[in-house]
Amino acid sequence: MSDITRHDTGQRMSQIVTHNGTIYLAGQVGNPGDSVADQTRTCLEKVETLLAEAGSDATRILQCVIWLADMADFAEMNAVWDAWVPEGHAPARACGEAKLATPAYKVELIVTAAQG
Repeated sequence: MSDITRHDTGQRMSQIVTHNGTIYLAGQVGNPGDSVADQTRTCLEKVETLLAEAGSDATRILQCVIWLADMADFAEMNAVWDAWVPEGHAPARACGEAKLATPAYKVELIVTAAQG
């Protein structure tokens, strides 16, 4: 049986959980008040940092679930995403509209990736 490893763990959640070679990241958000594009860039920077800490990178992302506070921001978020996602390594992805933790958040990314 494989061990479950947790990193950056607090009372409520861990930023990274690994199990059986799979990495699960907590939802990543940008800086409140920034534009959707800037918040998306910040989310992606955080994802890169966390994946590196867990022994992975953007080419190993299996799935990304994206929540937008307003689907009207879909094109703006996608412009940043499309410029960032490694060519030939687009993960399975879903995007929907949701009320986020605070109205100042416009986007949240939830990533699952493979280690290695």
